[in-house]
Amino acid sequence: MEYDVVIVGGGPAGLSAAIRLKQMAQERNAEVSVCVLEKGSAVGAHTLSGAVTDPRALDELIPDWKERGAPLDVPVTEDRFLFLSESGAKPVPNWLLPDNFKNHGNYVVSLGNVTRWLAEQAEALGVEIFAGFAAAEVLYGEHGEVRGVATGNMGVGKDGEPTANFQLGMELHARYTLFAEGARGHLGRELIARFKLDEGADPQVYGLGIKELWEIDPALHKPGLVIHTAGWPLESDTYGGSFLYHLNDNQVVVGFVVGLGYTNPYLSPFEEFQRYKTHPAIRRFLEGGRRLSYGARAIAAGGIMSMPKLAFAGGALIGCEAGMLNASRIKGSHAAIASGKMAAQAAFEALQAGRGNDTLDAYPQAFEQSWLKEELHRARNFKQWMSKGLYVGSMMVGLEQKVLGGRVPWTLHHHHSDHETLQPAAQCKPIVYPKPDGKLTFDRLSSVFLSNTNHEENQPVHLTLKDASVPVRVNLGRYAGPEARFCPAGVYEFTEAPAGESALVINAQNCIHCKTCDIKDPTQNIVWVTPEGGGGPNYPNM
Repeated sequence: MEYDVVIVGGGPAGLSAAIRLKQMAQERNAEVSVCVLEKGSAVGAHTLSGAVTDPRALDELIPDWKERGAPLDVPVTEDRFLFLSESGAKPVPNWLLPDNFKNHGNYVVSLGNVTRWLAEQAEALGVEIFAGFAAAEVLYGEHGEVRGVATGNMGVGKDGEPTANFQLGMELHARYTLFAEGARGHLGRELIARFKLDEGADPQVYGLGIKELWEIDPALHKPGLVIHTAGWPLESDTYGGSFLYHLNDNQVVVGFVVGLGYTNPYLSPFEEFQRYKTHPAIRRFLEGGRRLSYGARAIAAGGIMSMPKLAFAGGALIGCEAGMLNASRIKGSHAAIASGKMAAQAAFEALQAGRGNDTLDAYPQAFEQSWLKEELHRARNFKQWMSKGLYVGSMMVGLEQKVLGGRVPWTLHHHHSDHETLQPAAQCKPIVYPKPDGKLTFDRLSSVFLSNTNHEENQPVHLTLKDASVPVRVNLGRYAGPEARFCPAGVYEFTEAPAGESALVINAQNCIHCKTCDIKDPTQNIVWVTPEGGGGPNYPNM
């Protein structure tokens, strides 16, 4: 199938790019064919974020979004920031909060619902959206330029042989291909390595965000209330924090982010999140309520210093695929929309000039002149300071953001990838986590059930190992098997056979596509590849 532009990923970045391409075609009375591939069973099925969203980029893309019924209908009414100890909570006075923690003018949203609405706008403009089709392979031309993508074959059995339901994948050829897979995209990794896009950049670093949707007592519900915390249950040397946002309809979202640069292999981000909910300042909202949904996703937190080059021959990276998340604001959707718009404008002008499959230099040039570049530049040291510990980090972020407004003459750098930071288990203290109570705290399997995750059982395992002996020989022997703890979905477990030898079992059907294993595995032996299209979580209202 031939298109002018193929977009991989039906999230905010990809859909905004598709919308802008079609808007410009209408404005210029031109024809541009645009296709969006989404690996989830439907648009929004894999979309997960906090989320408090800044409408600035949406204002630019679709100025009349309110009249069109965009699901941004819970304006932020109050900000609270708490430093937690095990039983106490110290609020930060609002006048002391840096601007990055202030949300006046922003909205508490379900990003999945926003994404579904964007898809409606795109389809109304003539964009073709193929949900349930995973882009599994990048197609290259004779000079090494990107020429499009191929979707994965459907109906392949565990043995790699076609089943009765076999369906051959499609090749989608394009003059330009935009990659919007989100953080740690499978094809994005390949492109970054092939075109050396990360040359000169700091290593990308990530956080794992875990989230639940709750229905709570109406007497405790305050639509638009935004609460962030730092401190307990994490040790002060481990980067992380939490959010609790009040939506409408007596619903709140509660979530926890752990920086994946942590050092203790016994740490479990999932268990830390469960512990967090037991804090008196948090449990008072949730007790007596009902948990509705669960999910998790890695986020690219390195900021502008870790961003790869944005464009290459035949394509570009947009949104979180390019690391455009402002960790200091805990916001990425506005950046995704803005980057998609900029890339689309560059692609449209190139198409109108009769070009194709060359490098869209106008896209990174537009980024350099944008408010987004300025915003990310001001926040460039946030994650680096917070990685130095809660107290030093909070003090220096306060100085940079509150006192100096982000205009500082110094720049800090990341020097290590997250997989390099684990210490041997022998040098670390084991962490004993309490058992779940089934009311406020839960186990992984009951949580995965609420994510509506499903994979066709008879398909090749999409969590592949470069060397099958490494998990037991190295990861279990040296790091006490961190796979069993860093995965928030119970995919990895070590079993012991009667003879005493251990083995790693991979429950790939549980995978919620968070990408943590691909990031944190200390030996980089686990490689996440695209499963059959339509598999994975099906998030409602997340």
